[in-house]
Amino acid sequence: MTPVLEMSSVRAGYEGIEVLHGLSLTIAAGELVTVVGPNGHGKSTLLRTISGLVPRRAGDIYLDGAPIGRHVHLTAARGIAHVPQGDMLFSGMTVRENLLMGAYLSRDKAEVARRLDEVHTLLPKLAERRDQNVSTLSGGERRMVGIGRGLMMDARIMLIDEPSLGLAPLVIEQVYAVIAALGRAGRTILLVEENPARVADISDRLYLLDNGEFVWSGPPNELLASDELITAYLGG
Repeated sequence: MTPVLEMSSVRAGYEGIEVLHGLSLTIAAGELVTVVGPNGHGKSTLLRTISGLVPRRAGDIYLDGAPIGRHVHLTAARGIAHVPQGDMLFSGMTVRENLLMGAYLSRDKAEVARRLDEVHTLLPKLAERRDQNVSTLSGGERRMVGIGRGLMMDARIMLIDEPSLGLAPLVIEQVYAVIAALGRAGRTILLVEENPARVADISDRLYLLDNGEFVWSGPPNELLASDELITAYLGG
C-alpha cells in the first residue's frame, strides 16, 4: 500500500546551516510513529520541513504517493496538520474561535460543525471552556486546544511537536492519553518527543534522530531494551 507520508533523502536547515542530513521515513495509514532524540538535534525542524515552514534543500516528500508543495498553504491544503511546540494559539480569541481556525479551509458549515462536535466529544473540557479566552487557560488546556485545532483540519496526517513540553507530570499523562486515543481511532500521526519511555506504549514505531540523522528505527521495546543506544544517544 502507498504510505500516507514518505520522505526520501530530505535535507533542510536555516540560512547557511544544514540541520537535516538526508532523512528518509515512511508512515502508513493509521500508524502512530514517534521521532525521539535529544533536544536541539533536529526533531522540530523535521516537522517544520514537512509542513513547509523550513525550506527543503534537497530530497522529496510525498503525501499519498504525490509530491507535496514547499509552502505551508500548499501542505495544509493537501491535508497535513501541524500542532507546533508550545501551542502558538491566537491569544486574543476564545477556545471556540481557535478551534474554528483549524477548519478555515472548509466552506461546508455542516462539516465544520461535525468536526467541532467530534473535538468536543474527545476533549469535553474544551466544550466547557468554549467561550473562554485561551490566554486564561492552564498549560494543559492550551495544549488540548492546539491538538483540537489540528483535529479540526480533518487532515490525512497530524504532526505533533513535543506536547509534553513544560507541563506537569500529571498533565503530561492526560495529554498523552488523548494522543493514544487518537491512535486507537486510526488517526495517522507523526509525533516528536524527547523521552522514548513516555511514548513506548502508544507508538507503533520509533525513529531515533541524532545530529540531524536517523541512527536507528524500529519497535519501541527494542530501543528501550538497548542500554547501548540509550546511553549513546539519550544520556542513559
